[in-house]
Amino acid sequence: MNKGVSKYLVIVESPAKARTINRYLGKQYIVKSSVGHVRDLPTSGRGRKKKTTYRGQDPLIARLAIDPSNGWRAYYETLPGKEKVLRELKSLAKNSAGIYLATDLDREGEAIAWHLREAIGGDPAGYRRVTFSEITKNAIKDAFANPQEINMDRVNAQQARRFLDRVVGYMVSPLLWKKVARGLSAGRVQSVAVKLVALREKEINAFNVEEFWDVYCQLKNGQQIKAQVTKEGGRVFRPLNEDSCQEKVAQLRQSNFVVSNCEKKASQSKPPAPLITSTLQQAASTRLSFGVKKSMMLAQRLYESGHITYMRTDSTSVSKDAIDSCRRYLRENFSADYVPTKANIYTSGKGAQEAHEAIRPTNVEVHPNSFVDKDRDQQRLYELIWKFFVASQMTKATFDTTTVVITAGNFELRLRGRILRFAGYQKVLPPLVKENDVILPDLREGQELSLQDTEAIQRFTKPPARYTEASLVKELERGGIGRPSTYATIISTIQDRGYVKVENKRFYLLKMGNIVTDRLQENFSDLMDIKFTAAMEEKLDAVASGDRPWLQVLDDFYGDFTQSLARAEQEMRPNLPTGLDIKCSKCQRSMMIRNASTGVFLSCSGYLLPPKERCKQTINLVAGDDFTSDSEGEELQKRHRCQKCETAMTSYLIDSERRLHVCSNHPDCDVYEIERGKFKVKGYEGPVIECDKCGNDMQLKNGRFGKYFSCTKYPDCKNTRKLLRSGQAAPPRAEPIPMPELKCTKSDGHFVLRDGASGIFLASSNYPKSRETRPPAVEDLQRHADKLDPKFAFLADAPTNDPDGNKVIIKFSRKHKNYYLTSIKNNKPSGWTATWQGDRWNEGSKSAK
Repeated sequence: MNKGVSKYLVIVESPAKARTINRYLGKQYIVKSSVGHVRDLPTSGRGRKKKTTYRGQDPLIARLAIDPSNGWRAYYETLPGKEKVLRELKSLAKNSAGIYLATDLDREGEAIAWHLREAIGGDPAGYRRVTFSEITKNAIKDAFANPQEINMDRVNAQQARRFLDRVVGYMVSPLLWKKVARGLSAGRVQSVAVKLVALREKEINAFNVEEFWDVYCQLKNGQQIKAQVTKEGGRVFRPLNEDSCQEKVAQLRQSNFVVSNCEKKASQSKPPAPLITSTLQQAASTRLSFGVKKSMMLAQRLYESGHITYMRTDSTSVSKDAIDSCRRYLRENFSADYVPTKANIYTSGKGAQEAHEAIRPTNVEVHPNSFVDKDRDQQRLYELIWKFFVASQMTKATFDTTTVVITAGNFELRLRGRILRFAGYQKVLPPLVKENDVILPDLREGQELSLQDTEAIQRFTKPPARYTEASLVKELERGGIGRPSTYATIISTIQDRGYVKVENKRFYLLKMGNIVTDRLQENFSDLMDIKFTAAMEEKLDAVASGDRPWLQVLDDFYGDFTQSLARAEQEMRPNLPTGLDIKCSKCQRSMMIRNASTGVFLSCSGYLLPPKERCKQTINLVAGDDFTSDSEGEELQKRHRCQKCETAMTSYLIDSERRLHVCSNHPDCDVYEIERGKFKVKGYEGPVIECDKCGNDMQLKNGRFGKYFSCTKYPDCKNTRKLLRSGQAAPPRAEPIPMPELKCTKSDGHFVLRDGASGIFLASSNYPKSRETRPPAVEDLQRHADKLDPKFAFLADAPTNDPDGNKVIIKFSRKHKNYYLTSIKNNKPSGWTATWQGDRWNEGSKSAK
């Protein structure tokens, strides 16, 4: 390039992606990153410095930053912190020969490209859009050789999704705050995802565990074989109790065992399709124990570094070049038996974007063992993607399967054996649960067998399995809820909102998630309908393909939604507390069961009284199940059952002597039980220290400001102690000492001597309205020497003035962890200091020798 000729500006989202692309482009290109979105709809709390014009028009528009009545005009703002990035991009764009927008190839990437063009400004003709599904030299060259225009249909589809989510979240959430509890939120997709978990939770709580027995017979014909009794009189064999089981076993012992059928046949197992977004999330969860969010983050890094193709895809299609490369690799590294005659072709699901490819390695020759990366988890995910892709182009696994049916009087027994004959694709991708070869003896029809022994095993019916991340993703995909690229965000959001929790990799519905789901289902049945949500996704797909006007989709939804919202304002049931036969320790009124966004707790019924009579006493509740079985059925057996609706009850510990059982349908069902005994908080194995106030145990807890020790006698004793970085509990704090003679300068209050993490200090008595503080003077302490904690006695013995007569104050050095003296002259430090040396004050450094 000649000197003075302008260069082309290439903009991507990620710095890592920018570095990778920069390796493949010539010196005539400047590659810069926008670090994601540069502008968005504003949200409260972003600290806008100036009030925008639209905020004075209408309260609804001010809250949404969208005007539904004016063609859905949106009021976008530059994201906080992106001003510098945008200034740099504008400066480079002004002097560039042209601008290439190389953001991701999905709708989100298309929207980012459009926002960049709108934010940077200039002639739209100077912008070009380039997309690629893999960051390799050939893919980059092809993309820049064939630039395109920004696809506004895809941009509008993304805007429509954003606006729909905005409308639901910003208009339903305030209603939940008003009717249910503060701090709640609703979402067009997230609420339906919570509903799935809630429905499963209701099925589990309503499930009645039943006993049944399995019977096995040990038979002999030269070799020992074990067969299960499966039928009796042509019906499924299932004794429901031990007596019935023993009766059947006695009949079996009197029977003759004869082989009635012996069937041998070959079976096959097809290789799986290459991974797409949803199957990647499921496979990473089941095979690697990665969360959905972690899997997508690692996949993003692998894509940006050029190792895999684009990871947000719902298509199993693979390019011909990639298939040919994979088949060539198989021929060179495996025998011909592992390579099918024709390439395996896989059919994508309904609505998949066939222009995209499945997730695969960009170069199949890069074997996982030779994959070089500092991050072990990235290497493991790459290995998973590589194995699925290579296995997808291999031959089937073949087995010899034998099924034997044995008749014993009125009973029928079965046993099955399977022998792997050819591994095929399983050579590269073994099954998750490996089945050992079961070799059966050579049996023939009509052959008699002798009974050696019987074995009866007690079992219990199992309730529906709780969702794991993998199974929830599968259910979301099956129901058409959201899109694969949004699953990680959905699963993360419903946990962050406090609607569900994950324990032992399984989803549990929290009480507030249950209440919110019920209220939304009652008042927004369309919004909570899985089919309605899936239909909306299809409409958005139609917008992206140019087959449907995006404003029409928004208008149709908004008209019905606002009518439902108006009805809900009048009809939504409030979240009322339930009365409880427990007295308040302060005022002796009855306590009540309350459900808040922070969980279930007890509060005094006096809280509803006028302010002067109000009692704010509360009791925190903790999970009170003292059983730790991994079996959901065994847990259900041990839980109390509601006498009104037969639902399993949830238990909470009130204290070490009382356990509260509440119906799982609370607050709709008001049944509760109080159990008395000796209880211990489930699962607490942390450190315990003695409370310096009451002598009881203090346990480690997590709070807003980190870990701390709290007295187990709360609320009778509210003593707490901070956990220091050293892992030790902070020393006990001294009681505050009021100093009414010291008036505050910023309020009408007086100072109080307090003991804090940074030593003693004077704080306003009007805290938190007034946060005025200052260090104490020695003379202040001497006036109250009789009230000082003994550990501060040495401070009261310090000199009140320095050698020049200046007033001496006390300070604490956080660096050296000790107190020191300094003096002030005309309200400024005089430069004089003194440090305690164990038995006297010495002038000099702040740090003790």
